[in-house]
Amino acid sequence: MKLLPVFPAYYNLLDKLGWFALRGAGIGVIVYLLLPVVVIIPLSFSDSSFLAYPIEGWSLQWYREMFHSDDWIRAAKNSFIVAPLATLLATVLGTLAAMGLANTKFFGKGFITSLLIAPMVVPIVVVGVSSYLYFARWGLNDTYLGLVIVHAALGAPFVVTTVLATLQSFNHNLVKASLSLGASPLETFFRVTLPVIAPGVISGALFAFATSFDEVVVTLFLAGPEQVTLPRQMFTGIRENISPTIAAVATLLILFTTALMLTLEWLRGRRK
Repeated sequence: MKLLPVFPAYYNLLDKLGWFALRGAGIGVIVYLLLPVVVIIPLSFSDSSFLAYPIEGWSLQWYREMFHSDDWIRAAKNSFIVAPLATLLATVLGTLAAMGLANTKFFGKGFITSLLIAPMVVPIVVVGVSSYLYFARWGLNDTYLGLVIVHAALGAPFVVTTVLATLQSFNHNLVKASLSLGASPLETFFRVTLPVIAPGVISGALFAFATSFDEVVVTLFLAGPEQVTLPRQMFTGIRENISPTIAAVATLLILFTTALMLTLEWLRGRRK
């Protein structure tokens, strides 16, 4: 049988075409996913009272209306009250849980780990309904405390997973050396363990903050008129009266979320 000659240049050309095709497909998917988000930004600068293209004139009136509206100011204040508190609670509890799971071996460890990350996979409507029914017995509906607890429960799994991933490469001999030199377990944690796993803790905290800040379904069930957050105010505005002010708020949220994602990428680079 006659063997076909090998043409290195031909195969190099195929490799280059495949490389460009793969990158082109990836860019196309990214553009397709981001386009619905990006198109809202120009609408926030429109002088029209409706969300519509083409844009005939440009104005900052919707940003001025947002900053002078009592409803939007109250919603922003509530979001920046609930999200940081929920993040703090989720970070503390999630870090402690991850430390316990990483440093000990016991029966049912996998089951407990599954329970801790369950809020990531359970439908959010189920969480909202069950939280509403349970908190009604304790009078926690229409309170900041109820919102903080549920938002912390939704954010804690992200802290657990990121800290557990960081602890996989942690050198536990550092803890033993610190204890052998007379440091207490608490001092060892704050001076040895925490500085090493800090990128994972901060990454989990940022994910928890973003989860709480963007949450709307649970807030619809638990929040009263005084606990309305930005996502719920946007939902109410879309349902009752579609105003370009919503586009202005959405633009600011996009910028804020993008800043969080860039921070996460920077932390991931630091961790590597």
